[in-house]
Amino acid sequence: MSNRSDSSPDASPQPRPRSLTELFVAFTVLALQGFGGVLPVVQREMVERRRWMTQEDFIEEWALAQTMPGPNVVNLSLVIGNRYFGLRGACAALLGMLLVPSLVVLALATAYARFAANPHVAGALRGMAAVTAGMIAATGIKLAASLHRHPLPLPLTASVAVLAIVGLAFLRLPMLLVLAVLGGLGCVLTYRRLKP
Repeated sequence: MSNRSDSSPDASPQPRPRSLTELFVAFTVLALQGFGGVLPVVQREMVERRRWMTQEDFIEEWALAQTMPGPNVVNLSLVIGNRYFGLRGACAALLGMLLVPSLVVLALATAYARFAANPHVAGALRGMAAVTAGMIAATGIKLAASLHRHPLPLPLTASVAVLAIVGLAFLRLPMLLVLAVLGGLGCVLTYRRLKP
């Protein structure tokens, strides 16, 4: 995807990772920060703090990552790594996303097996789940702010989003079906709007 910030001749070049090591370290830190809900952390880190991507670029890459099989945030790491360094970048970002967190999960699983019956541990896990849900909701609100730049009118995009929520959360339809129908509808409508 091309960076929209590069379209103006006066725009300064958008920052980017300087090396595979920087990419690896960035994704390792991201994975360790966002335990149980890394999307809000990735958005804040990539768009707001490091400025490696614009908000629009992030939304496009996130949409692509959601259509790929596997965990969305792992797919996103592959897409972002590939964006800057090709296959080597995709591998470095993926390794950063998985290596150290896998070791942490193994250590936590061992500790949980020993302390699972402790009521303080159960309470801490319930508290972490609430925080994670709040972070994901806040990220959704941040990402929704860029919808006013979408070619389709806001009421139409909001209607598609509401239909997706109803289909997935209340009707319990398969995600692939909802994505194919509503995603396909959104693509067709956007294409028709952009068509000269």
